Amino acid sequence: MFNKHYAFSKVLVIFFVFIACKDDKKGITQTKISFKKEAELTIYKKDSTQVTLDIEIANTAYEIETGLMYRDSMQTNQGMLFVFDDVAPRNFYMKNTKMPLDLIFIDANKKIVSFQKNAKPFDESSLPSVLPAKYVLEINAGLVDKWMISEADSINYQ
Repeated sequence: MFNKHYAFSKVLVIFFVFIACKDDKKGITQTKISFKKEAELTIYKKDSTQVTLDIEIANTAYEIETGLMYRDSMQTNQGMLFVFDDVAPRNFYMKNTKMPLDLIFIDANKKIVSFQKNAKPFDESSLPSVLPAKYVLEINAGLVDKWMISEADSINYQ
């Protein structure tokens, strides 16, 4: 009799362990954030060539804080322009940002003043501007070099 109860108890224990370890399919799912074109931005280069991008504009506290976080990718001709109320030294980081980015810091006259190239996904290190900036443009990593963008190039957007 003892062996039957022991065997039955073992089966029950295994059954409950199996049930307890079963994957919970009710996990939190991330809502996909889609790009929404809000304006066009043109980069005017010193050699008289231009680069035109579709941009989203981050100008509220929430949009500035969130930026491109949680997004999986961005097309080559897309970017996000951060618009601040004042001109000041800027520090960005890549917390919860899944894709590598180039950051372009721009002064109040819309002249490019510095870069942070190839910012690494999820890196929380500070990415500061060299000079005070009113705008920051985020584009896919590598495009600053590919498009040969330089300091003193300028931007405009509508």
